[in-house]
Amino acid sequence: MIKIKTLGFDWDAGNRSKCRKHGLAPLEIEGFFKQESVYIAPDFKHSQKEIRYLAAGRSEKGRPMFVAFALRKNNGDLLIRPISARYMHKKEARKHEEESS
Repeated sequence: MIKIKTLGFDWDAGNRSKCRKHGLAPLEIEGFFKQESVYIAPDFKHSQKEIRYLAAGRSEKGRPMFVAFALRKNNGDLLIRPISARYMHKKEARKHEEESS
């Protein structure tokens, strides 16, 4: 598991609409990263131009979810740039619970 210390989020119309397409609002995604039990791993398969990461865990409301993101610097601050986010399917949530316990 990777721990990341950031100072905020990098949002624009593109990543907002991509996340909303899956039923997630930016505030819910930001809250997700405040949770203690978020598992983060590099996503080498999708890291052509920049290193991307996959995060798995539960939202503040307790719903299991995935977030694909990159880290960006803006004026020296490290920001999380969500690329896509969605709730886990039941099988994915069950597998995540088994692997994280």
